[in-house]
Amino acid sequence: MPTKPNSQFEFVALMASLMSVVALAVDALLPALDVIGIAIGTQHAVDNQLLIIMIFLGLGIGPLLFGPMSDSVGRKPSVYLGFVVFLIASAICVYAESLEVMVAGRILQGVGLSAPRTICIAIIRDIYSGDYMARIMSFVTVVFLLVPIVAPALGKWILDHYNWETIFYVQAVISIIIGIWFWVRQPETLEINKRIPFTFNRFSLALKEILQHKQTMGYTIISGFVVGSFMVYLSASQQIFDMQYGLKEEFPYIFAGLAIAIGSAIFLNGTLVLRLGMRKLVTTALFAFFAISLAYVLLFNSGENPDIVILVVFFALQFFAIGFIFGNLRALAMEPVGHIAGIAAAITGLISTLMAVPISTFVGRFLETSTLPVFIGFAICSGISILVLWVIKRRRITT
Repeated sequence: MPTKPNSQFEFVALMASLMSVVALAVDALLPALDVIGIAIGTQHAVDNQLLIIMIFLGLGIGPLLFGPMSDSVGRKPSVYLGFVVFLIASAICVYAESLEVMVAGRILQGVGLSAPRTICIAIIRDIYSGDYMARIMSFVTVVFLLVPIVAPALGKWILDHYNWETIFYVQAVISIIIGIWFWVRQPETLEINKRIPFTFNRFSLALKEILQHKQTMGYTIISGFVVGSFMVYLSASQQIFDMQYGLKEEFPYIFAGLAIAIGSAIFLNGTLVLRLGMRKLVTTALFAFFAISLAYVLLFNSGENPDIVILVVFFALQFFAIGFIFGNLRALAMEPVGHIAGIAAAITGLISTLMAVPISTFVGRFLETSTLPVFIGFAICSGISILVLWVIKRRRITT
């Protein structure tokens, strides 16, 4: 039988820590984007968004290697290799002198971090399924969200006392510590008799099976739209609060407060999901996401930014809704494909990322002077997601 650490508490903490390196690699860099942009010679402020967006491209590509690899040789060796790739990529970022080299380093960082991020989900799926998987994913994500709360403040503190390169050094040290913890305390969860040889034929068969699962594909597409819209905020948050509102010093605290809005929803989700079910929560949250976005667009369609308090309230409401979507969508997508969890996590992650990166890159180009494009993007993405959800439900009824 698959095994886990001595307690569920430790298991949740360890899985959250594996995922947290991703959040640290993204969020700790936010206060330093303008400084890094000057150091590597970016020509336009919006180009700095690429340092955030492109790591997600790596997070989408990497699972194509690490997902099948984890199904073949086991979960643990794949995580080790991912951390090694991340450390090499961090060195590239430290010594980057141009936007192109920095972007290449960030993509490679994403490739490396895709191993702990993707395989964490596969490990959870090895042990849990259905609403219980969603419950564990919720608790893991709550712990994981502690990092976005503190990471920008950590990044700013490092920047104030040292330099932007030190942020990458700190990320590397933390990843080594988590890797050692994982090595010592986490047993292998994929039994030898359930391992799948790493061949192109098996990968193509798994891909064909995944593409035929309408539930898996439908919830993956919704995930692409939701993640894409959220990445617009993530990559442009420093530009919005610092450059548009002049709140450079307050930015880490605003970012932390909004992360708490997501975290509180995900914490509630861990309790409500067993009572109401994943599908009902996702449906309700998507409609709320759309309604809040549309309300902002109608109220502030002139493009003039509202008072900062109003903006933060709207963001907080949006992220509270998103908190009920993230973990449940992934659990719903993985539900029919647990027997190929590693490859399934890889392919679904790639599809959602290949959708999210262009969405966030495109919308982010319109954020020079106004936050309105963020909420237009929210409204369009959530509206399309509701249509996809309707198609999924209709097909479930007719089959």
